[in-house]
Amino acid sequence: MKRHSRCLQLSVLACLNLIAASCHAQDTTKAAEAARKQVPKDESFATKLTHAALDRTQQRVRYDPAYVSLSYPGGDVPSDTGVCTDEVIRSYRALGIDLQKLVHEDMKRAFSVYPKNWGLSSTDKNIDHRRVPNLQTFFKRRRASLPVTQIAADYKPGDLITCTVAGKLPHIALVVPSPTGTGNPWIVHNIGQGPQCEDRLFEFPLTGHYRFHPREP
Repeated sequence: MKRHSRCLQLSVLACLNLIAASCHAQDTTKAAEAARKQVPKDESFATKLTHAALDRTQQRVRYDPAYVSLSYPGGDVPSDTGVCTDEVIRSYRALGIDLQKLVHEDMKRAFSVYPKNWGLSSTDKNIDHRRVPNLQTFFKRRRASLPVTQIAADYKPGDLITCTVAGKLPHIALVVPSPTGTGNPWIVHNIGQGPQCEDRLFEFPLTGHYRFHPREP
């Protein structure tokens, strides 16, 4: 009897988790659509990138940091998996910008200036662009780095931010408008539940602020 009761409890818990996940997905989809209405109505790269980021919230993605061998250029992990960097990579790819290729080529030119956190002695086109510290270095080298502040107005739709989660984990996200058009800008990111549109810009210690618009002066 106790075993059956335990199984019933687990089944109820699993159902509640599924309901919570479904409600959260509905909430983030509504937030993304509301945020889309606040995006400037122009044809700038920033506007297009913001729409591409918001489009990502319609995708079901399971958080999976596994190393995967990729084709090159234009390689991607399975579309239903990924981490925070993959949302950035896929958003830029929607605009024809391949960060896999750009980062790989830059690392070949200047490998010594990139982080050595992983003990590599050469580039790896399968994973280099999927690592936040490498993207930070790349954006800095492309003069896309901006001051890190606690002023909401400094962060524009289409910007990127990096931060540290749980005191040690590097994370990256794309800035989008607040769904209400007021208060702090929101972000689109994958912090474990797939691409979400959330009010978490200043939740974690910021480590970087970037505006990488390669098609604009």
